[in-house]
Amino acid sequence: MEQLEHLDRELVDELTAVARETVRDELREQTRAKRRTAVLYAASGAAALYAGAALVLALGLALASAVPGWTAALVAGVALGAVAYALRGTARSSAHGPTTGNADALAPPGRVIGAHAPAFPPGGLGLMYPPMPTGAPGVPDGGTGPVPSDDPEVWRRRAR
Repeated sequence: MEQLEHLDRELVDELTAVARETVRDELREQTRAKRRTAVLYAASGAAALYAGAALVLALGLALASAVPGWTAALVAGVALGAVAYALRGTARSSAHGPTTGNADALAPPGRVIGAHAPAFPPGGLGLMYPPMPTGAPGVPDGGTGPVPSDDPEVWRRRAR
């Protein structure tokens, strides 16, 4: 019986080693493919950056033949700023999810869009202000205390 347990243990160890090696090889192959894709994306981004710089330089030189150099640089900078602002607006609108003209399609049945204030501000920085406690700390009735009475006898008893 002990011999069978020894064989079982060896078999389990061998299967574990084979499975571990197979998974490691598969992950290595997938990582290699993803790394190659990432390098290609980075290279295409760098090439696009240099192409954009060359186009802006060409625009600046073309404008410099008609206006002073500083004006040409200013026009090229404003054009780049406008393109950046437009791209930022496009990225923000696509990041918020799909939009539709039909508000009923966005809200689940029985819910009204905007019925409750958001839990967090749109910037995601947490609460806009700290939560306000309902009463005084350490007071069991919330700090409201006894309600003052209109009866003058109560006031006289307290004054004694």
